[in-house]
Amino acid sequence: MRQFNYTLKEPIGIHARPAGLLAKAVKALDSTVTIEKAGSEPVLANRLMALMGLGVKCGDTVTLTLSGGDEEGNLRTLERFFEEHL
Repeated sequence: MRQFNYTLKEPIGIHARPAGLLAKAVKALDSTVTIEKAGSEPVLANRLMALMGLGVKCGDTVTLTLSGGDEEGNLRTLERFFEEHL
């Protein structure tokens, strides 16, 4: 299991467009990926509505947890995704 934390820089947070991009990116990975915001339950990061339901805003920190598959490679892929899109 691998984890990383990320503080969102996207001014609007995780709204429809970035949530859709994230869900699509996660579906392409061979790891199970969950995402959680402090004080909330983790949700599967490949579920669009679950991502939007977290209510993540600019400045919020999320924790992503990866398990199974190529965890290290998938972690690097998601870190790049977050830096480029969120």
